[in-house]
Amino acid sequence: MHRSIGVNTWVWASPLTDANLPDLLRRIADLGFDAVELPLENIGDFSAATVRDVLTYTGLKPYVVGAMAPGRDLVRADPATIAETQRYLSACIELAHDVGASAVCGPFYSSTGRVWRMSETERQEAYAELRRNLAPLAAEALSAGVVLGIEPLNRYETSLINTTAQALEALEPLLGHGVGLALDTYHLGIEERSSALAIETAGEHLVHLQVCGNDRGAPGGDQTDWDGIFDALDRIRYKGALNIESFTALNASIATAASIWRPLAETQDQLAEDGLAFLRIMQNSTIKEMQL
Repeated sequence: MHRSIGVNTWVWASPLTDANLPDLLRRIADLGFDAVELPLENIGDFSAATVRDVLTYTGLKPYVVGAMAPGRDLVRADPATIAETQRYLSACIELAHDVGASAVCGPFYSSTGRVWRMSETERQEAYAELRRNLAPLAAEALSAGVVLGIEPLNRYETSLINTTAQALEALEPLLGHGVGLALDTYHLGIEERSSALAIETAGEHLVHLQVCGNDRGAPGGDQTDWDGIFDALDRIRYKGALNIESFTALNASIATAASIWRPLAETQDQLAEDGLAFLRIMQNSTIKEMQL
């Protein structure tokens, strides 16, 4: 089945702002992408009006991505921190609604890089706390016609939700009610015994997929089992976009946050172009196989 192919603006810049957004989105459209991930790092970095104007011109399909910076936590945090995190995520939901994005995705449970040891009892308590603090946001998302895609991260970036199975367990009562799963092939490649099986396990709850090579560079030509991943996506009839998420080593803050210490391609445009070309080939070959 046909899926849109998108890319995150983090490939080129951070943060995304009203100043750099128009040129970036035009560049992405000129490269041949169908969709774009818009990371809202801080409330007010860019406006829905600016996004809508550029989307009208480019025809790109938008998705909103959140960033769980230090101090953004929905578990094991003081009430003020939780309230401020909920306020930030509410702003992400409002932005998604205002620009016509179907999903807001990210590791919406604790700040990226925050890890701690837990007994099984403590883990269940953390999951219960997460559900309580996500519930009002899920209701907001449902009312806005938006889905919160909760993303498992690898063990070095969180100790709370690393696998698809853990995400399903933690979120089960909220799934299908304003909440779904957002998966990332980079994290799947570290934490899952089979990326394809993890995607099948997510099934109907998969609302967003980010793709990149196992080195965080362009998808394709790497160790990832792309054939297995595309077969799994077809089996669960995933209709969402394939969104390249990678980063630039030239931006100090994002290089540190994502541990990008070297260039992942000769140029950032080349990274995007190579990834797009590979995904188009995979997409077209899958469609042809299904037609035979």
